[in-house]
Amino acid sequence: MKTILVTGGVGFIGSHLCNFLLKKKNNIICVDNLHTSNLSNIKKLEKFKNFKFIKKNIFSSKLNIKVSEIYHLACPASPKNYQENPVNTIKTNVLGTINMLDLAKKNRAKILLTSTSEVYGDPLEHPQKEDYWGNVNPIGVRSCYDEGKRCAETLFYDYYRQYNLKIKIVRIFNTYGPNMSFNDGRVVSNFIGQCLIGKPITIYGKGLQTRSFCYVDDMVKGIYKMMNSNDKVVGPINLGNPDEHTIIELAKKISQKLNKKSKIIYKALPKDDPIKRKPNINKAKTQLKWLPKVSIDEGLDKTISYFSKLVQ
Repeated sequence: MKTILVTGGVGFIGSHLCNFLLKKKNNIICVDNLHTSNLSNIKKLEKFKNFKFIKKNIFSSKLNIKVSEIYHLACPASPKNYQENPVNTIKTNVLGTINMLDLAKKNRAKILLTSTSEVYGDPLEHPQKEDYWGNVNPIGVRSCYDEGKRCAETLFYDYYRQYNLKIKIVRIFNTYGPNMSFNDGRVVSNFIGQCLIGKPITIYGKGLQTRSFCYVDDMVKGIYKMMNSNDKVVGPINLGNPDEHTIIELAKKISQKLNKKSKIIYKALPKDDPIKRKPNINKAKTQLKWLPKVSIDEGLDKTISYFSKLVQ
């Protein structure tokens, strides 16, 4: 039985990953500072003897534990959250990542980084392949996250080259599903929440910007496959659903599913907001034998069901 550390394990994707790993009969240590996550996400997990939660900030204190694998997810992921305290965001991405890499080095453990499609910035290449270096503003309002994750990838590769550490890097594209926070600022949760409480749907720009939405169950399986792939498969590897939608299409789809004739309000597009976002997942297909299977309609139905219970 493995002892596995999941940083950011109370968060949206992290909580699903902890649940998935528990079903694989592992000992799970979940670390989170609860800055942007809710303990309700792991309420059902805490009854298991092989699950342990530690409230800790990974960039300001080190962990002295024995583990065989580390899934490093810790970091606010929505623009609203990571821009709220940009200094802490970049500290998590840099100092927190160094602490996790040092822990992996001490334990001779394998460590996986959940990087992000944000490393591509506002891409000039479409769809985005892993060898594209990106178009990122290094001093913009999103830089704490974009550049923070780029630096985290650099640190992973430097520990790999200098210390022969076993590393894995995945770049996560837009993901959605249950356990998302109601007010996290992500487009799927925003639209569902606004429809459910009878508020107008807020669209930034003209709504013609595109995103590719991956259901969380598919994402977790991809992350797990990457961790358990051949040691020569290091990454980065894109994980996401290449099924591309405009924001206005998504708003209309959610409104129809909820049978709401919601008014749409248009606001200015945030600075450096990407116009197009779609992963090339050929590497994931060939190296991980991974493909997303949940359609946007099936995934939205499950997500709407989850949010509907929150507002009852």
